Amino acid sequence: MNWKLQAAISVAVAVLFAALALGLMLLALDTSLRADVLQALAAVWPMVLLAVLPLAGLAIWFWRWHDVRHQKAPERLLEKVKLLSATKQSQQIDAAQEAPAMARLTQAINGLAAERDRWRGDVQTQVAQASQSLHQERNRLAALMSELSQSVVVCNLDGRILLFNHRARLQFKSMAGASSLAGGAEWVGIGRSIYAVLDRALLAHGLDNIRQRMLRGASQPTTQFLTSTASGQLLRVHMAPVRSGEAVEPEAESSAGVADIHGFVLMLDNVTHSFEEDTRRDQLLLGLTEGSRASLANVQAAVEMLAFDDLEPEMREKFLRVVREEVGAMGQRITDLVARSTETLKTRWPLEDMLGADLLLAAQRRIAAHSGRDVVLDTVDPQVWIQVDSFALLQVLTYLSSRLFDEFEVRFVQLRLSRAPEAGKVHLDLVWTGQAMSSETVMSWELDPMHLGAERNPLTVRDVMDRHGGVMWFERERTRHQAFFRLVLPRATAQEAGEPAQMVQQDSRPEYYDFDLFQVTEAHHALDERPLKSLAYTVFDTETTGLNPSQGDEIIQIGATRIVNYKLLRQDAFEQLIDPGRSIPAASIPIHGITPEMVQGQPRIGQVLPTFHAYASDTVLVAHNAAFDMKFLQLKEASTGLRFDQPVLDTLLLSAVIHPHQDSHRLEAIAQRMNITVLGRHTALGDAMVTAEVFLRMIPLLAEMGIHTLGQAREAAQKTYYARLKY
Repeated sequence: MNWKLQAAISVAVAVLFAALALGLMLLALDTSLRADVLQALAAVWPMVLLAVLPLAGLAIWFWRWHDVRHQKAPERLLEKVKLLSATKQSQQIDAAQEAPAMARLTQAINGLAAERDRWRGDVQTQVAQASQSLHQERNRLAALMSELSQSVVVCNLDGRILLFNHRARLQFKSMAGASSLAGGAEWVGIGRSIYAVLDRALLAHGLDNIRQRMLRGASQPTTQFLTSTASGQLLRVHMAPVRSGEAVEPEAESSAGVADIHGFVLMLDNVTHSFEEDTRRDQLLLGLTEGSRASLANVQAAVEMLAFDDLEPEMREKFLRVVREEVGAMGQRITDLVARSTETLKTRWPLEDMLGADLLLAAQRRIAAHSGRDVVLDTVDPQVWIQVDSFALLQVLTYLSSRLFDEFEVRFVQLRLSRAPEAGKVHLDLVWTGQAMSSETVMSWELDPMHLGAERNPLTVRDVMDRHGGVMWFERERTRHQAFFRLVLPRATAQEAGEPAQMVQQDSRPEYYDFDLFQVTEAHHALDERPLKSLAYTVFDTETTGLNPSQGDEIIQIGATRIVNYKLLRQDAFEQLIDPGRSIPAASIPIHGITPEMVQGQPRIGQVLPTFHAYASDTVLVAHNAAFDMKFLQLKEASTGLRFDQPVLDTLLLSAVIHPHQDSHRLEAIAQRMNITVLGRHTALGDAMVTAEVFLRMIPLLAEMGIHTLGQAREAAQKTYYARLKY
């Protein structure tokens, strides 16, 4: 409230109180006396008014005190709270001058602020530690990448470079050569576009191939191709996707996996020099073989004639001259071939194995996108694999289709793929309905440089076919009123359409390294004193011919996986069938699914155990009902000279420690309690994977019971009833 308004109200109130007091006093007097008083007041009213002013001042003071102490207090507190929330290090709000209720509220706010400061301090400490750890990991990654012999570049889907190593920087700098600007500006750099070096369409084609393989179920799809830079350098490019790393359900992985590509990794090799050397050598060999055949024949004939003793001197000299001339010609031929080999050489490009159906799908999309015409897939053998430079071959099909559309007004084309009668070949046909063409036109199209709209390509159709060791010809099908170009291409060995399913559900991105392992040093504590989370484990299982190791039963399969730094390394697995040297009882086959035919020709246990012993070295062994598996290993100590003397943890015993009141401690029952999906049960690797998952879930449960170290876990396990079982 405005102070002037407060003063006016205060004066008015004081005057009102004075008038009220005077009125009451006058009412108490008789009439004559009241008249005398009024007459006297009329004479001294200015003095009376002055007497009222102190009362007005008292009223003003009261209003101000009330306003400061009560009405303004919430606003003051709000301002202090805003200031407190805005500062990094808050100070206590002074509540000494506040009313009791407001003082209590201020104290509560001070308490919250102090708690906030404590939490903020903890967070800042953790952020500082995490930042330091992240900085160390970045330095380690940089050190590792700098030692790679390959150039590595990581890009997002826009082609912007996110990461590269020193070798890539040097390689791109050398490729820039004299054409680089600004005193040797480099092509590679954070935020720069990789398309300044590599063709955008080629990289898009590589990503398309990767997506096709992911749709077929491949968990580690890659592709590779060869390309040349503007400076004439030849690069071999290996391309892999950068995925989100989020776990994807198996049934959704085929569709969701394609969507989670966030970028790509390129591993580059400059193979210009090696290709030049290889092709020069091959051309020299070819020239010597073809060009010297006639000379060698002439020399051979001359030598045969010189063998006759009665040969006349003139004829002998003539034949000697033939030998000299032909030998000189061969020498000159070698010299000429060395000088001009690079001028006449067709570049040999490596071909990749590709499913033919994938190539035709890519061609269908490419031709339709370029021309806007319909492309029909006619007959496609889904089992045919071909060896191709897929990018160049797509250019051929698109080029031929475009000329058909433009020059012969063809409305649509068909693509078909089939096995060729010739061994190791396939037929890829580009079919159309309508006007045929002359052989001269076909020859012209085959030898003209390919062009697509404004794009110009120095390669010809014949160049591409020569790279594939194939040919192209034109045919007509008069009965169907169709014509087609037939491309004969090399056939590849059939491959699996997808990768085998994993025994146990796994993350979409495998674990290949772990920087936390840098924290482990050789000077570590004794194993029994080390925390369970810090140890390395080999989790294993065996399948056997029976349940009596002491009575001649043998191991027929070993499967194992590793846990390092509290992480399951699914890719670091061990799995081996073993010839037991005896029959496999029919009653056991339905349990483990291993038949006598499966182990026939497999190595014996004496050959397998040294490898498994090396695999499990320097780790703690983990198994379910470990006494059973360890008995089989111990019985082989004498014959193999190998002892598995490292510590052993048994998930059966640990389950009894954690859940002593449960009725069952079978592996299936434990997995069900812990909500672990069981796949591949009663295979050695499948059971080992499930056991590893169970053990990882057990570690925090043991910690809640005060069991943190290996020694504590072994001691607790030995106290259970199941530790008394012997085999």
